[in-house]
Amino acid sequence: MNFGAILLLALGLAMDATAVAAARGLSVPAIRARHVLLVAGFFGGAQALMPVIGWLLGEQIGPRVQAWDHWIAFVLLAFIGGKMLWEARGDGDGEGETTADSFALSSMFVLAIATSIDALAVGITLPMLNAPFAISVVTIGVVTALLSAAGLFAGRRFGAMLGKRLDLAGGIVLIGLGFKILLEHLLLS
Repeated sequence: MNFGAILLLALGLAMDATAVAAARGLSVPAIRARHVLLVAGFFGGAQALMPVIGWLLGEQIGPRVQAWDHWIAFVLLAFIGGKMLWEARGDGDGEGETTADSFALSSMFVLAIATSIDALAVGITLPMLNAPFAISVVTIGVVTALLSAAGLFAGRRFGAMLGKRLDLAGGIVLIGLGFKILLEHLLLS
């Protein structure tokens, strides 16, 4: 597997995290360095760590995780999206709470895991493709971190145009992303 193929793989894996980062960007009045570091660190880190775990788990657990990865991602994304929809139904006065919750470590952790489940399955297949381990993991992590940071800014830009109640849009995006992952896997099976 050459570097071009690894880069394309990394871009594909980063798309879910980028979409979720954009949803996070919708929820803040201004993006701070802390937000960028959290998004890039959690999403890039999880996308780099999951192939390592997949690589180590190998073929014993791989088929079981691969069979359920879409369901795990769907449930996690639907849960977080539902929480955002629930919060959006309240008065527009609780904006400070929503912003804080959007970047809470627990929320970021769950989102990072949910968007990187596919990378776990990819990690299982990388040795079969003779992909260079270190280059693959670093490329996947760095590409995801950069695209997630860009998604955060893109989400904020749209947020400035859309006004209040953007948790509604973010929740719909996350639930839609969960359905997309689920349908892709179910239709390809």
